[in-house]
Formats: sequence, structure tokens, C-alpha cells
Amino acid sequence: MELPSAALQATRPSGSQAIQRAILVLRSIARSHENGIGLSVLCQHTKLNKSTVHRITATLISEGLVEQHEQTRRYYLGTECYTLGLIAADRFRLRNVVDEPVRRLARETGDAAFFSVRQGTHALCLLREDGNYPLKSHVLHAGDRHPLGVGGGSLAMLSAMDDKWVNDYLDRSIEDIGSLYPVYTRDVLESLVQESRSRGYAVNRGLVLKGSWGVGVAIRDPDGQVMGAYSIATVESRMSAEREAVLYGLLRTETNALEKYLQDSHKNVKHTDFSS
Repeated sequence: MELPSAALQATRPSGSQAIQRAILVLRSIARSHENGIGLSVLCQHTKLNKSTVHRITATLISEGLVEQHEQTRRYYLGTECYTLGLIAADRFRLRNVVDEPVRRLARETGDAAFFSVRQGTHALCLLREDGNYPLKSHVLHAGDRHPLGVGGGSLAMLSAMDDKWVNDYLDRSIEDIGSLYPVYTRDVLESLVQESRSRGYAVNRGLVLKGSWGVGVAIRDPDGQVMGAYSIATVESRMSAEREAVLYGLLRTETNALEKYLQDSHKNVKHTDFSS
């Protein structure tokens, strides 16, 4: 039986919902960039049915944003994503600035080092570099996106926000956070924020992945807004109080250097004469 037009419209996602679903699929593929991701797992990650995911991936493939391996049928990011990334990187120039500090942190500590940026109420990991210590923390990879407060760098960003912002954020988001990360109750997050503020940096004691600890320091832009964080993740057995202090010192040094660079760049732009 043919659906009436009103009923037919109700079964279709709105324009904004369709875009959100496509972005959700794209991010899930990005998180599995090393080995690709199959259709069934992609459906599990996005909580969308197979026909919807298949329709979205077909469109993304036609636009060059996604590729599908002929033999394995796994999905990967396409060349168009790389092109768009290069354009964005050229505009913001952040990757060129933070690439060496992240490598240096990994080299000096032997652990995994990260640079993440704030995207509204979430933290997006842009860079990960592994050190030479044989035991690795697998808690965070480039492309992973967590709600603010979840993980070392993400917690550092949340703790650097003011009380009103944190309260409003928890009012809106704590239910969604708890559904994905049950250990992160409102009481836990509020306690972690206070701890981080009094300490001057954030510590994740295996709350995201058992045995994987992390230290994070928030980064502010020239206007004083929280824009990202450097962080280091290591296995619990390596995180003594003394080593925690050492890791914080290294992170603070890199954070201070980046904030100074951003300040100097901001001043240069403001004082540039464009009339000539």
C-alpha cells in the first residue's frame, strides 16, 4: 500500500538529520582508519540500520570522501578527505606547529603523546605519537572524539572552563555521557574538575580504559578561550607520583611555548599593514 505523502515525509530523515548521520558514519570510518571498518561493525558503532548506512556510504563514495576495498569490502576515508584536510591545515597551520612538540613528548617520555582540539562540547584528537616503551596505551587515536571530561586532555579542557559553563554542560550532557561511559557520573566529573583545578593539570586514572592513565594540560588561545590540550597516556605501572610531576612539567613547557607562539602570531596579524 502506498503511504500518504505526509506519512512518507515522516519516514524520511530531515535535511539536518541526514547530514548528522553522514557525519556520524564518516567519523566512525575515520576512527578505524588503520584497518578499515566493515558494514556490520559500522552499523554497531553508529546505531543505524544496514540500509541507511549502505545508502550513506554509497553517497560518500560517489563524492570521494569514502573508499571501499574491493576484496575485504571494508570502508576507508577517501582522497577527498585528504584534500579537505590539507586545505584546513593550510588555513589553521596548527598541525605544523604542534607536530614536533607531540613527537618530542613521545620521544622524551617513551609513552603516547597527543594533541587534541576542542570542538564545542567535545575533544577531537588530531595527533598521536607513540614512544619507544614496549607497553602501549590504546585509549586514544587520531580521529577519536570524546565528550569533554572523558580522558586526560579532554578533562583538562573541561576543567579550564568556568563554573557556569561546566554546570550548563553537565545539565545538558551528563545523561549522554553516562550512557557511553557509565563510570562518569555527575559527581565524578565535578570532583575531577575540582581536583584538576587545584592541581593545575588533569589526571585520568584508568577511567576510560582500565590500566591506561593519562595527564593533560589545557591550551588557551590569545583571547583566553580553551582551544585544545596536550596530553600523555601511559600504563598504570609507570605512573608514580614523581613521574606524574615530570610528565606535567614536560606538558607545561610545551603548552607555554604554544600559547606564546599563538600570542605572537596574533600580535603580528593585528599589526600587519594591509594597505600597501
